[in-house]
Amino acid sequence: MSRPPTFVPPPCARSLRLPTARGDFAVLDARPPTGNVRGTALLLPGYTGSKEDFIAMLEPLAEAGYRAVAVDGRGQYETDGPNDQGAYAQSELAHDVLAQAAAAGGRVHLVGHSLGGQIARAAVLLDASPFLSLTLMSSGPAEISPAQRQRVELLADALGVMTMDEVWSAMQAMDAAAPEDFDAVRNGHREDLRRRWLRHNPAQLLVTGQQLAAEPDRIDELASVRPLPKHVLSGERDDTWPVPLLDEMARRLGAHRTVVQGAEHSPNTDRPRETAQALVRFWDRH
Repeated sequence: MSRPPTFVPPPCARSLRLPTARGDFAVLDARPPTGNVRGTALLLPGYTGSKEDFIAMLEPLAEAGYRAVAVDGRGQYETDGPNDQGAYAQSELAHDVLAQAAAAGGRVHLVGHSLGGQIARAAVLLDASPFLSLTLMSSGPAEISPAQRQRVELLADALGVMTMDEVWSAMQAMDAAAPEDFDAVRNGHREDLRRRWLRHNPAQLLVTGQQLAAEPDRIDELASVRPLPKHVLSGERDDTWPVPLLDEMARRLGAHRTVVQGAEHSPNTDRPRETAQALVRFWDRH
C-alpha cells in the first residue's frame, strides 16, 4: 500500500470535484502561484492508492509552472463507485480518463502510477488526441510479478469473507514491524490511511487486482501511437515490475527513461521532489 506523507494539500492545491461527462471525480487541483500555466498534467494513482499519493509533488510542479490534477478514479477513496464489478472493466476506467482529460481543459500530460499507468495506456490506445505526453511511472508492460500476484490473490480471498475493516486490521498486523507505521501511530497518519482504505469500493479492488494479475503485453500497440512522446519513470528498485523489465519496455517504446535514485515502487512518495523535477524536464522538452 502506498503511504503518502500527508493528506493535507499544499496551499497551491484545492480539493474539489471535477465534473465530467462520466460523472464527478474527487481531485486535488494545484496551480502555479503566478497564474501563468505552462501546461496541465493529469495524475492517476495506483492500486489501493488515491490522489494523495501525488500530494508531495504538487508544490514543485506548480512552482515549475504546471497545473497538476491528481484524481481519485471511480471507486477510489473520495470518488464513489457502484458495487457492480462490470463498472471497473479497464475500458470503462479508460473512458473515465478521457472524460477527465476533457474536463481538465483538453491537451494534458498524462501520468499513471502502477495500475494507473496501465489504465493510462488503455486510454491512450482508445484515443491519444487529448494527450501531450504519456509517463508510465513504475508501471510495467504486462502482469505484475509472481510475488505481487500472490498478494493480490490473498487480498481477493480476504475480501470474499471479511469486511474492509477486518481486512485493514489483518494488513496492519502483517505490517506491524514496518518503521513507517510507528511514525504513523505518533502523528495520527495511520487513521488517514485507514479512512482511505475503508472508502475504497471492494468491487474496484477485486476487478483491478484481477487486471494487474492478467494484463497482457500491449507495448507494441503503444509504441505505434505516434507522435505521442513517452516516458518510463521508476525507482532504482521495484518488486512489482523488475527494473530491467522497465528498461526493456522503455527501449521497445523508444521512450525517455528516468530512474529516480533512492526510490522504490512509489517514487512519487519516496522521492517526490526529484520525481517532479524529472517530469518537468520531460514535459519541457515537449
